Amino acid sequence: MAIFFGIVMALTSIVGLAFIIERGLALRWSKNIPGAVEDAADACRTPADRPVLRRICEQNEKSSPLARLLLTADEHMELPKEETESALQTRARQEIVKLERGLVVLEIVVGIAPLLGLVGTIHGMMTLFGGLSQSSLADNTALAQGISLILNFTMMGLLIAIPSLIAWSYYSKKVEMLAVEMETVCEEFIRRQYRAAVPVSTVEKTVSTKK
Repeated sequence: MAIFFGIVMALTSIVGLAFIIERGLALRWSKNIPGAVEDAADACRTPADRPVLRRICEQNEKSSPLARLLLTADEHMELPKEETESALQTRARQEIVKLERGLVVLEIVVGIAPLLGLVGTIHGMMTLFGGLSQSSLADNTALAQGISLILNFTMMGLLIAIPSLIAWSYYSKKVEMLAVEMETVCEEFIRRQYRAAVPVSTVEKTVSTKK
């Protein structure tokens, strides 16, 4: 039975480590918010600049959620501003779900690793006291082995849960920071484009009407 618990906890640690590495690679800042895409969005001041931005975003579309969001905004730029923002928010929710995809696995590992350690500890205590009922209480070897088994399971559960908890907290905060940065870039892009699209004559007419 001890071997079974050891195998389960080893598999749990492998899954946790795999997702820690995978999310670390997937949530790299340079991958999600490439400098070229961010610079192109900042340089896109008028509708005439959008083809350059579109070309750069298409080059980074497969790996960068920011590039996909800007392409979505560009595709809906002929619609009213409210509809463009609504379409962008829908796509943004989909991108955030993708960024958070592996975090739920780490959260599960954080929850079950200590519980597996606790189950192993209880099993060790049952083995220990069951052995003592059949042998002399003076058998220090059996007592030491039982205590060692109990402590090993407890330690394994904590060693799996603690790194997973640290990674889950760090990656959750990083997803939040990425989301805020992408939202800022997209909002500024939309604001500049719609402001540049307003004809000067319309602005002058509005000002004269107010006077």
